[in-house]
Amino acid sequence: MKLKQEFQSQIQQILPAEAEAFFQSLNTDSPTSIRFNPFKNYSTRLEGEPIPWAENGIYLTERPTFTLDPAFHAGTYYVQEASSMVLEQVIKQTVDLNKDLLVLDLCGAPGGKSTHIQSLLSNGSLLISNEVIKSRANILAQNITKWGLPNMVITNNDPSHFDRLNVQFDVIVVDAPCSGEGLFRREPEAMNEWSPDAVKLCATRQQRILADIWPALKPGGVLIYSTCTYNSLENEDNLKWLQEQMDAEGISLD
Repeated sequence: MKLKQEFQSQIQQILPAEAEAFFQSLNTDSPTSIRFNPFKNYSTRLEGEPIPWAENGIYLTERPTFTLDPAFHAGTYYVQEASSMVLEQVIKQTVDLNKDLLVLDLCGAPGGKSTHIQSLLSNGSLLISNEVIKSRANILAQNITKWGLPNMVITNNDPSHFDRLNVQFDVIVVDAPCSGEGLFRREPEAMNEWSPDAVKLCATRQQRILADIWPALKPGGVLIYSTCTYNSLENEDNLKWLQEQMDAEGISLD
């Protein structure tokens, strides 16, 4: 994989002692991991090493052909990268899951985080899973239908629309559209689309999304912001901007 020099320089600043190991890792295969549906059982359960931060997540030793497995189509597990499953720890450390909560997954497609969140919530909670792009909203609906749990609503709206509901959410998850740096190993073509200008454009769009959805967060509620990028512009800098513009307060995690 040929990495752009601007990207290499960025990583060398973030990981001065580990940059070369990071670059080498991009030429290796991504580990395959799945997360079981805790509300469904089946006889030929896949086995693997447990993922420490996800109660129902495991690493598989090899990647099977999931589309040939009836259990996959029945929604007994979801194929998801292990790093995404850290959301479970963030929610468990910041939210009282014994309470009935109103939760919004703002950028929900294809459904990994939504199905994960839904598996953690109480029966009396409600999850709104939203996707602004119509075609991706259809994929989201398919995956959530396979997961098979109630108390979930799928929407296809712009973030600015939620202010019209006149309701506020206990938890909002914003897994924001980004420049895709975390996809380089899995989707090498994403490297060709990356540029410093694309990073700046994404950071500006992310700020617009955060500003639009902030009024829908209940006072004292929790907003969880994530991207699949490494640069500070789309991550730490945007959180600093949110603190300055919206008077948000950071939450420490173990």
